[in-house]
Amino acid sequence: MRITSLFSLNAIALDVAASNQEEIIDKVVELQSTHNNILDKEAYKKALYAREEEGSTYVDNGITVPHAKSDVVTRPSLAALRLSSPVQYNPDDDGKTDLLFAIAAPQNGSLHVDMLARMMQMLMNEEFVEQLRTAKTPQAFLDAIDKQEEAQFGSESFTDQSIPQDGFRVLAVTACPNGIAHTYMAAEALTKAGTKLELPVKVETNGSDGAKNILTREEIAACDGIIVAADKNVETARFDGKPVLFTRVDDGIHKPEELILKIVRGEVPIYHSKDKAAGDAPGASDSAAHTVYKHLMNGVSHMLPFVVGGGIMIALAFLLDDYTIDPSNFGMNTPIAAFFKTVGSAAFSYMLPILAGFIAMSIADRPGLAVGFAGGVLAMNGTNFAGLASGETTGISGGFLAALLAGFVAGYVVEFLKKITEKLPASLNGIRPMLIYPLGGILIVGAVMCGINPVMGMINTAMTDWLNALGGTSKVLLGAIVAGMMSVDMGGPCNKAAYVFGTAALASGNYEVMAAVMVGGMVPPLAIALSTTFCPKKWTPDERRNGIVNYVMGLCFVTEGAIPYAAADPLRILPSCVAGAALAGALSMTFGCALRAPHGGIFVFPVVDHALMYVVALAAGSIVGAVILSLLKKTRTE
Repeated sequence: MRITSLFSLNAIALDVAASNQEEIIDKVVELQSTHNNILDKEAYKKALYAREEEGSTYVDNGITVPHAKSDVVTRPSLAALRLSSPVQYNPDDDGKTDLLFAIAAPQNGSLHVDMLARMMQMLMNEEFVEQLRTAKTPQAFLDAIDKQEEAQFGSESFTDQSIPQDGFRVLAVTACPNGIAHTYMAAEALTKAGTKLELPVKVETNGSDGAKNILTREEIAACDGIIVAADKNVETARFDGKPVLFTRVDDGIHKPEELILKIVRGEVPIYHSKDKAAGDAPGASDSAAHTVYKHLMNGVSHMLPFVVGGGIMIALAFLLDDYTIDPSNFGMNTPIAAFFKTVGSAAFSYMLPILAGFIAMSIADRPGLAVGFAGGVLAMNGTNFAGLASGETTGISGGFLAALLAGFVAGYVVEFLKKITEKLPASLNGIRPMLIYPLGGILIVGAVMCGINPVMGMINTAMTDWLNALGGTSKVLLGAIVAGMMSVDMGGPCNKAAYVFGTAALASGNYEVMAAVMVGGMVPPLAIALSTTFCPKKWTPDERRNGIVNYVMGLCFVTEGAIPYAAADPLRILPSCVAGAALAGALSMTFGCALRAPHGGIFVFPVVDHALMYVVALAAGSIVGAVILSLLKKTRTE
């Protein structure tokens, strides 16, 4: 526990006018009460006066440290007060006071002594004290304390005693687009950081199997603030009126201590909900690109179960069918194949409307779902005005790209309808979500999609033709690029770009790109696992133990298993994994491997075209990556 963990911006007041000890102590008590750790302010105030009667807390050089321990203090805290003019704090003090640090500590133990000792050691530095006297803002004041403590003590805790806590001071919600790896890695990192800082953190995970460890209303009301580390929208209306820090899920993994300290120090603004039942408002750090990315990933994450479940069933239909019965009806020739093909198609065929619907819902909440879904169906069917004029309801499908466009158009159309109808009489509020949004939204998005579908169809057809026309060197190069991208940031934007491209190719009927994408994502954990097994002297005991887990994660297509290793040694890990993944992707394309499902790891290998050669591609890439990594890593000396 660092001393700066006990401060907050709300507990720092600069250049305050006060003329005597009574006014100063009144102000100090108010500052301490902002920590919400004092059950009875009058009792704490009496404890401060009682300590002054034992002897003045004036130190020297204009510094006074009023302190008290009391059973009305639930957890330790610090407050700082800088006066606009020096004051004679106690009649017998050797000098006047202009800088005060107030300590509040629970009755049991001697935490106040440890806190006082740390503060005194820091305040002996005259240059540091001058920085405190010239700081322009509470943030600059706190930064000066933080910098000085880091310089003198590093990460050393100021006490060996356990710090009492009254519940969870910090809450968090983690969510990544797929809800598989990053969600839980961020939750673990935040929990561990909270334990290290002696600031217990409760984390709600919004994973692929729903929300777990859900934050209660009582916990939200009592906490100092909430961290929302998410790359997709999560329900945040419940946090209205609390400090909420919106950030990326990667920050939850890599910067957990920094995020927690921002909350407890009061550096996070109050969040005001717009009464949405779901979704969030972008934080100050959210760029327009990241906001669009979150909407896109919300659609992709909801689409994947349809693609995975439906795609695997369709693949099983081809595996179980007899091609010689009727080649033109392959996949439907036998009853068992027809069952798998029909049921699988029922899910797979609706992936584009689902994509569009949930992109729109991410933007405009539930009113956007129906509008986006309708736009997605029109995109899937390629419906256009020219066709309708001649009695045809279908045309050239705009595919994945048209569905993306439909989702964003639908979402922002509904947002526009909300804005222009918000001043309608309150008596009409009930018909807005039930009539105006769906009717107006579907009408507008229908007109847009019927008008633009021919263009989107041409683009989609051109992209499909380009992918299908790639042969020889070009196809191998494409496989190497998309597979290598899966290893560049292991779950980050580059990884997701390659994955979405593979899914788009899948929707267009090109299954080879998806095969290269998946094999590229499987290589990094496997390469690391192989290196830790066969070159153990290159790795720490913990890295060797965790390497075994990476075998499982790699075979299950969970690239994120490599992230802890990449974070610790990026200059060696990343080039090795990218090289191995690129080789695997190139070989997959060379062997003509094709995959109809965008997930599953080894569990979908039986339905991969040329499955044996696919295994060879995976093994070759993993081994080459492991060899390069082992050569780059230095042998450790214990």
